Amino acid sequence: MKVHILTIGDEILIGQIVDTNAAWMSRQLNLRGAQVIGKSSVGDDFTGIQKALKKAISEADVVLITGGLGPTKDDITKKALADFFGVEQVFHEATWERIQKLFKRWGRGTTPAHRDQCFMPANAELLHNKMGTAPGMWFEHQEKIAVSMPGVPYEMEYLMEHEVLPRLVAHFPGSPIAHRTIQTVGEGESRLAARIEDFEEQLPQHIKLAYLPNLGKVRLRLTGTGSDQEALELEIEKKALELEALIPDLVFGREDDQLEAVIGRMLLANHLTLGTAESCTGGLIAHRITTIPGSSAYFMGSVVSYSNEMKQHLLGVRPETLEDHGAVSEQTVQEMVKGAVKRLGVDIAVAVSGIAGPGGGTPEKPVGTVWIAVGNSNTIKTEKWQIGTDRMKNIEYSAVQALNLVRRFVGGALPECTGQVGV
Repeated sequence: MKVHILTIGDEILIGQIVDTNAAWMSRQLNLRGAQVIGKSSVGDDFTGIQKALKKAISEADVVLITGGLGPTKDDITKKALADFFGVEQVFHEATWERIQKLFKRWGRGTTPAHRDQCFMPANAELLHNKMGTAPGMWFEHQEKIAVSMPGVPYEMEYLMEHEVLPRLVAHFPGSPIAHRTIQTVGEGESRLAARIEDFEEQLPQHIKLAYLPNLGKVRLRLTGTGSDQEALELEIEKKALELEALIPDLVFGREDDQLEAVIGRMLLANHLTLGTAESCTGGLIAHRITTIPGSSAYFMGSVVSYSNEMKQHLLGVRPETLEDHGAVSEQTVQEMVKGAVKRLGVDIAVAVSGIAGPGGGTPEKPVGTVWIAVGNSNTIKTEKWQIGTDRMKNIEYSAVQALNLVRRFVGGALPECTGQVGV
């Protein structure tokens, strides 16, 4: 199955928004063995849409279109599609009734534009959009398929997952394919590759390993193809287990596991509570933890002690510690952990203090210097990271490493001595 992704909207061409839809769709299609042969973007222009669609449908089996289905006058995708397929637009009563019910539930009235939104190309098979007012549209034309979806990401994702992808897989049955994604944290791509080099070189030709790096984390994706789905699933799982056994200290989950969710499950399983004491991360660690539903069962709170005064007043960091060693030091984050455990009444606390940049560095402590500590009332472990000069990357990377330090502490995987780690 060859797929072309066509994104419609002036806002994308002028850089007002970033096209995340195409990237998300590409990942999902790849997992199902489809080949994305092209991506293109056009503005809200009738002729431009038709030209782009004509080219895409001549080259691909499937064209996935996003954008231009709203109620405003610049949303002209449906008109362009109707003209392209040589059909009239017809009013869809069921969609109009659904929109009226939605707006009534929201306590708002509809407008004539919402009624106009219910005119659809006559040859469109409508796909139910539970997340919004505009349905998706499925077209079959000369043994090709075109699908039009809203550009709102969560609406597009719902339609893809519940309507479009199942239909495409049924329409274009392909060779068996299997995937396993292993989530790792704590090593960069190059160091990780060095550790698993022999494993990668010994993989059979029909199994490939891909590295998908992010700040502080790397996803390892094994993809296999074959003739027997069941046998392939068994083989790819065996290889995934072999790979995990080579790097047990780095693996925190599979597929779409989130580090903060994994930590939450570990804390619950061990009946432990957690708090954070944050300086340079400004509450980002706490934010990530609390994005997980049910985190109130184990996360008690956070102290964002950005200034030295707040470190002293809220966490009990001693003035002489700050004077002798500075805010960005092993001694300071250790005292921040002690203070957080006591003030927040938690079993475990994690503390971070660093120089995010772009200013504030010294020859002894350049920008990107970060100290992280995790501990309880008996034991504290620390790490020093030397990251980089980009402020946001330093903050985000520090949050990831702090979470990983919590994971390792709860799991008992930390060494006995204080560590210093460079990036």
